[in-house]
Amino acid sequence: MGGLFSKQKKHVSRVTEQDKAVLQLKQQRDKLKQYQKKIEINLERDRQFAKRLLAEGKREKAKSLLKKKRYQEQLLQNTDAQLEQLEQLTHDLEFAQIEVQVLDGLKTGNVALKSIHDILNIDEIEKIMDETKEGIEKQREIDELISGQLTEEDEEAVEAELEAILDVSDQLPDAPKEKLPDIEEEEAEKPRKAKEAPTKIAMEA
Repeated sequence: MGGLFSKQKKHVSRVTEQDKAVLQLKQQRDKLKQYQKKIEINLERDRQFAKRLLAEGKREKAKSLLKKKRYQEQLLQNTDAQLEQLEQLTHDLEFAQIEVQVLDGLKTGNVALKSIHDILNIDEIEKIMDETKEGIEKQREIDELISGQLTEEDEEAVEAELEAILDVSDQLPDAPKEKLPDIEEEEAEKPRKAKEAPTKIAMEA
């Protein structure tokens, strides 16, 4: 069992150091937002408490509480600046990751393109183009012959053959003008004549 598990491939994490950094920045951002929310709640609570102290005539205590409130407001402004920096840093880091991915893609594409260029050099491309051109021209000649588009030399040869046929036709005797017997009619008359023959012989006897 131990040997079986030892042969299994270990899971390789695809989380990079940049991913970890982005995650940490986002966690810090979330903590700052929670801290801001807590300060805002405290500010509202202190304001209400100072209002009540003034109503009770406790001016000095109300003043001291408002000083504390003022300090917390300054802290809130500081967290706003820190939060803005975290947001900008997170954005820059994420964009840098995208740029790295784009560069990796370009690198892979350039390697693939170089491999293709190594396989198909200029001389081989020219050879293929010439062979393709010859094949197209040959096919065009075949198409022209099939479609009846003869050259001038072919036309002259056809005219000469036509004249030779006409000369031979002039030397042949005229065809007979009498109507030739219809072969089908002769074949149809044979059975009828065969039946009439015994009857004629009996009458002569």
